[in-house]
Amino acid sequence: MKQQLRQAVGVLRNGWQRYRQWNRRRKERRRKPQNALEAAISWVRSLLGALVVVMIINGLAVASFVVPTGSMENTVMAGDFLFVNRLIFGPSTPQIIPFVNIPLPYIQFPGLRRPQRGDVIVFIFPGYRDEVRPREFQYYLKRCVAVAGDTLEIRNKRVFVNGVEQPLPPKALVTTLPPPPNDQYRTFPRGRGYTRDNYGPIRIPKRGDTIWLTLQNLLEWDIFIRREGHTIAVQQGQILIDGQPRNFYVVERDYCFGLGDNRDNSEDSRYWGFIPMENVVGKPIIVYWSWDPNIPLWSIFAKLASVRLSRIGTLID
Repeated sequence: MKQQLRQAVGVLRNGWQRYRQWNRRRKERRRKPQNALEAAISWVRSLLGALVVVMIINGLAVASFVVPTGSMENTVMAGDFLFVNRLIFGPSTPQIIPFVNIPLPYIQFPGLRRPQRGDVIVFIFPGYRDEVRPREFQYYLKRCVAVAGDTLEIRNKRVFVNGVEQPLPPKALVTTLPPPPNDQYRTFPRGRGYTRDNYGPIRIPKRGDTIWLTLQNLLEWDIFIRREGHTIAVQQGQILIDGQPRNFYVVERDYCFGLGDNRDNSEDSRYWGFIPMENVVGKPIIVYWSWDPNIPLWSIFAKLASVRLSRIGTLID
């Protein structure tokens, strides 16, 4: 027993000495002056490491979002920089490579809760009305006004959900201006003839809902079904989904409906459709910086002069 103990102590002592020798050599290598190539490699490695850390934090906890348009005025303004809570609706692995906006395959984890009516949400843009896939990866910011299973209707600019009128958000903007000409041909879904100010009633799709299909209403649901990952065609008067005759479709995901707080100057779900719940990535918390987005960065003094100090620290609700 004593011999085994002495052997174990000897192994530990020998390992400790080897570690000290390795650590000494490592420190000596660090002290050696680097040539230009080694210095460049070290700099690139540090930069990539920092980028990976930022991407991970951005996906899992708190992200930064820049408001590009005035569709949410005066809740948020174009040029506001926001911190976004990613934990609340479900953190994820990195979704894009920063600066180059290249999308990445990602895994989304469970969140603390799902989006609710009244939440301001940041989400992955699902694409314009007639697009199965968006042309580029973009984050959008809107207010969730209805969730899966709700029935939404807009009557003369007033929003009703399940027959109950919804109050305007505190800082929302509504004008008396009529919708633009031919608005009924631009709204979602195709063929319904809705307008910006008079929309619906329409049910927000819920997983498990059955949509009955006819040749007359197929135009309304064609893009929706394709976005859920299926093919759809018409042959000899029959509707084919994934090559099989069907007169109904069962919804596979939950959705919500987003409106801009600047109701008469917002491209939102009225024009491009439902937002998949899984596309919702976070809830904005606070404005940490704000300036005029129309001034180019190379006009640095004018840009700095446009900083809106009164916006910094504004909470988003």
